[in-house]
Parts: sequence; structure tokens; C-alpha cells
Amino acid sequence: MNYNELTRRYFESARGAGTLVGPGVGRGAAGKRTQGTWVQFDVEADRANAAPPLIAAARFCAFGCPHTIAACAWVVEHAVGLRLDAGLPGGVREISRIFAVPVEKLGRLLTVEDAWLAALAAARLSCV
Repeated sequence: MNYNELTRRYFESARGAGTLVGPGVGRGAAGKRTQGTWVQFDVEADRANAAPPLIAAARFCAFGCPHTIAACAWVVEHAVGLRLDAGLPGGVREISRIFAVPVEKLGRLLTVEDAWLAALAAARLSCV
């Protein structure tokens, strides 16, 4: 598989990999390793901020192809400062475009989106 420069850069550095713990952290996961793609996001809410809370930090753990890992790293990098109800930064179409994800891999990006939305929902609950 031939990957574009941005995919290689985000995959090779995988900045934002890891986990978060503590109050205000929500965790969401989607996919299955046996199906080739599993993603987990941890999102920390800025609990001191007025409603709606903002994302203070985000991390990911993932099992998948370079496109999946690169997309996860890009999402956590671009999420800080966004509202907890903002959804997936850039959206699936934009992430697919910037990383030149082939159409047969779009399901992997939907797994990324599902895990992200689950983490946001859990982070919002931690603020209640």
C-alpha cells in the first residue's frame, strides 16, 4: 500500500497515543481486533469551563492499519479546545481526503468516529 506523506508522518510519530485517567475523563471504544480495527479514545473535559465544556486533552489507543493510526493521532491533535458536543474533528470525509484513504477502508474511519463519539458522550457524563 502506498501512503501519502501526511499519513506516513502521523503514523510514524503517533503523537497522542496513550491513555488519560482522572475526573472528567471519558473513554469510548469501537471495533474488534479480530476484525482488523479497534480504537479507544480518552477525552478529558475542561471542568472549570462554563457550559458547554471544552476538550482539555485527548489520547488514543488503536489496533489497525497506518490510515487508522494516523487518523486517530490527527483527531486527538485537533480536538483540544473544541466543545464536547462538536463531534469528530473534520469529519470522516475530511479525514478520508487528507489521508487519501481508499474507499475500501472507509469502514475503519467509521470505527474511529464511533469510538470518538462514545468518548465524548462519556466525557459529557463525567461533567454532570
